[in-house]
Amino acid sequence: MSHDRKTSYKVPPAAVINPLTSQEHRRQKRRAERFDSTRQLDFFADLTLGPSDEEADEDDSAKHEPEIVHEGVSSFASMLPSSGLSETTFSSTAAAQTQSSSETKDISMKEKKRGKKRKGKARQDAQGPKNKNLGRWADKCMYAELLEMIEDAEIIMPIHDGIPEDIETGWVAVTPVPAGKRCLAVTHHTSGIAGIAPNLTLRSRVLGKPLMKPFPSPLPPQTVLDCILDENWRENGILHVLDVLKWKGQDVGECETPFRFWWRDTRLSELTPFPPPPSAADFHAQDAPKSSSESSRYQFPHPNTLLPIPYHTNTTLSHLANALIPMTRAPRCVSVSIPSADQHDAPAMDLDAAPAPLIQLQTVPAEIKSDGLLLYVAQATYEPGTSPLSSWVPLQGYATSADARNPGNERIDNAAESPLVVFERLVKRRLSIGASESSPEVSMEENM
Repeated sequence: MSHDRKTSYKVPPAAVINPLTSQEHRRQKRRAERFDSTRQLDFFADLTLGPSDEEADEDDSAKHEPEIVHEGVSSFASMLPSSGLSETTFSSTAAAQTQSSSETKDISMKEKKRGKKRKGKARQDAQGPKNKNLGRWADKCMYAELLEMIEDAEIIMPIHDGIPEDIETGWVAVTPVPAGKRCLAVTHHTSGIAGIAPNLTLRSRVLGKPLMKPFPSPLPPQTVLDCILDENWRENGILHVLDVLKWKGQDVGECETPFRFWWRDTRLSELTPFPPPPSAADFHAQDAPKSSSESSRYQFPHPNTLLPIPYHTNTTLSHLANALIPMTRAPRCVSVSIPSADQHDAPAMDLDAAPAPLIQLQTVPAEIKSDGLLLYVAQATYEPGTSPLSSWVPLQGYATSADARNPGNERIDNAAESPLVVFERLVKRRLSIGASESSPEVSMEENM
């Protein structure tokens, strides 16, 4: 099954094809592998508590036995008859043998190197051409898989409908996930003043390439954050923080999910907010055509607000149906600060003139469009690449590749069905099943 969101949603779930390749099976396998790696059993493989009593008795009895000395045959060399060869002949023969052995060794080494080159080339041909454009930060984000949901599953306990069995106790929900571009925010050391010298670079998720030039931020150096660049960042200047990998050189990715989110919110709340930078419209060329509306509207040259995405540890079925799913459908409203209209339109400051007054800020509302719901395994650590330990429930449905090739296909309506609607139906079905099982049966004899 392909991991591409736009081509894998309507593909039949792997649980129907093969239970061993289902998302739940892979999730449990990954958690078990992660748990065994944290136990570090290999370090204890060679440890011992010392010899046992029986082994100690055997060692004592072995001390009284005669000791056998194993020596080589060099001591018997003088007893051999002379071969009649002179020392010169012997030395020349030994030198010839040494030279021939060295030549044979060089030839074998060259053949091995050629074989390695051929094997490496064959392996590269089998794997396809190597992408030289991949950077250091390529595919370092923990990318969620689409949640495999089976709506027509039989109601047999436990229900295998794609929703995790421990959804109420072992998961953390992140919603509403904003619409935007997934990226990594990486900070580095600077020699300039904090807030003025650029210290933050946004890296793309797939190739790890910079999305824009470095810009100043209040983040400490050696910090790596998993972020989503808002689709309207030029208007609101928001960079959404989804997760944290490293903070000030300290690795936080090895911690569990609730702690990482708590650490993210705590550390971001301690940062000192910076005033908004000059409008990006002021940096345009003088001869560039620009309408009056564009010149009067403030535009952020780079993100200026680090906004954490809300997370929820209460993932009970009732809370999902009554609070989290409706929250995912509704847009999120926040407030951002921008310079007042009469100040960001003012001309550049003259250095010989009197100092300019302080910048007056105004607060404007910003509406953030929701893109879906994310589910994280609570006891999982952060791991790069596509992982079954994180599941994605998008708000909008995706068309398959067959529907994209056939725009007039009648199944396009079914393909465009929202996965969040399917998720809501399955959650409500589980709630109804749980309510029917918990309700006591009243017999007619008790009413008499």
